[in-house]
Amino acid sequence: MNHTELLKSVEAEKNPNIPDIFPGDSVSVHYKIKEGDRERIQEFKGVVLYVRGHGNNASFTVRRIASNGIGVERTFLTNSPRIAKLVVDRHNKVRRARLYFLRERTGKSARLKQRF
Repeated sequence: MNHTELLKSVEAEKNPNIPDIFPGDSVSVHYKIKEGDRERIQEFKGVVLYVRGHGNNASFTVRRIASNGIGVERTFLTNSPRIAKLVVDRHNKVRRARLYFLRERTGKSARLKQRF
């Protein structure tokens, strides 16, 4: 068994519920959370700050503004079976791959223009 066959055998299958996402997209991630013996789905709505990696360790980070204007960022594994579904609400026009500048901005200056 050569190197590439070994890597393919260990790799997790792609989650069919996840479409292609890009930095700047406004998304809604429906994530399965286990509490004791119950399982529920929690929605996390926000803007994709960046997408990184390929294969098993690919991930993306979503940022949203919680109560009192506090920013919350959460990183999700792209191939995770815990993601029930991912809905892209809108594609926004951005000129860079990592939107760290949104961390310092609030209100109107944090808005992104929609891509058509």
